[in-house]
Amino acid sequence: MTAETAPSKPVLLTGASGALGRVLTRALGDQGWTLRLTDRVPFPDPLPEGARFQVADLEDGPAILRLAEGCGTILHFGGISVEHPFETVIGPNIRGLYHVYEAARREAARMVFASSNHTIGFHERSAVLDDDCRHAPDGFYGLSKAYGELMGGLYRDKHGVESVFLRIGSCFPEPTDARMLATWLSYADMTRLVMRATLAPSLGAAGTVVIWGASNNSRMTWWRRDGRAVIGWAPQDSADAHAAALEGKTSGNAIVERYQGGGFTGIDYSRGKTPTR
Repeated sequence: MTAETAPSKPVLLTGASGALGRVLTRALGDQGWTLRLTDRVPFPDPLPEGARFQVADLEDGPAILRLAEGCGTILHFGGISVEHPFETVIGPNIRGLYHVYEAARREAARMVFASSNHTIGFHERSAVLDDDCRHAPDGFYGLSKAYGELMGGLYRDKHGVESVFLRIGSCFPEPTDARMLATWLSYADMTRLVMRATLAPSLGAAGTVVIWGASNNSRMTWWRRDGRAVIGWAPQDSADAHAAALEGKTSGNAIVERYQGGGFTGIDYSRGKTPTR
């Protein structure tokens, strides 16, 4: 396997037992990558050649440091991946993130961080956003991802750690509603994005890059400029083939359909309502 498709150092993947982690494990394993996999639950699939898995909790700092030894890149896909109460999110997504960045600092490893469109979910769908737009998280999950991007900036400025922030839209086997006609990211495009984020020789003088994680969907008019040219990624798939079946499939909720974050914006939404005790 050439240096074009396999990095010279092992790659640590957190959240390996999740849906996206399993997709990445298969795809990167097929490319001959040397993978160090971890999650808080066992890995459910056969391990590719060159991969090893260890159960670990992101809140166990020493375990994360040990797993990262010798790694050149950390693909951080671990933690809470949907909206939950603050007390549930804070452990893995805040404290755990700190442990992963500490590992990246110690190993001088690049961080590829699975951020989210929910960092900007309370921007209206009429808005067109560039990568330097203000954060507008739509819940505690989105807030934790915005915090992760800020932490990446701190570790860049103070320690020189490079980070690629993947603001993933909706990464599923196929789109399932009208919103996903804009936000869908195919598994294949996601895999190619992660590969380029890892293999790109440099992130330039900025040291951090934000990428809007959506496939080549004609309805994606919300997200514009980002750093994809820096890493050499362009999406190849599209949700457009599903338009006829999904165009009218909406939530019927005015709040959910107003904002880019979709359903997450409506969870516990009380603006304009009379407070209850």
